[in-house]
Amino acid sequence: MDAVPIQEERILALRNKPVRREEPLPDAEIHSEGFRQQRQARRSALVEDYVELIADLIEDGNEARQVDIAARLGVAQPTVAKMLTRLCADGLVSRKPYRGVFLTETGRKVAEESRIRHQTVEAFLRSLGVSAETARIDAEGIEHHVSAETLDAFRRAMTHRQA
Repeated sequence: MDAVPIQEERILALRNKPVRREEPLPDAEIHSEGFRQQRQARRSALVEDYVELIADLIEDGNEARQVDIAARLGVAQPTVAKMLTRLCADGLVSRKPYRGVFLTETGRKVAEESRIRHQTVEAFLRSLGVSAETARIDAEGIEHHVSAETLDAFRRAMTHRQA
């Protein structure tokens, strides 16, 4: 008998049974911390995406123009304009009339930290055998939600795999 149908039977059987937690619910205060961290990560993800993209455009030798940011993020220019206003107010970017957008020192630090997280997650996924394109796309979301502890574990795991 082929192993694939057996695996499919197991999956179908699991669908019909409720999945039980392996451990009891943690204390409410501890439990809520994970949700708080995820909400914060979602709020900061957009900011990090913008500053990282602005850094990439500048590094590529181009100005970071509103039209280019909109095209690369797949959003409308008014959406970018609104976010650039927010980033200016937060001290992450500066704008000059008839010129592009520039990162402040704080903005450069945020972009660099985001880029390092992204590269670590992408490299880890690639080390597991994930294709380059899928790893790039998945890392774009994961990078904002991963803790420093998990990033260190990814790095250790990659180091051990290379040894």
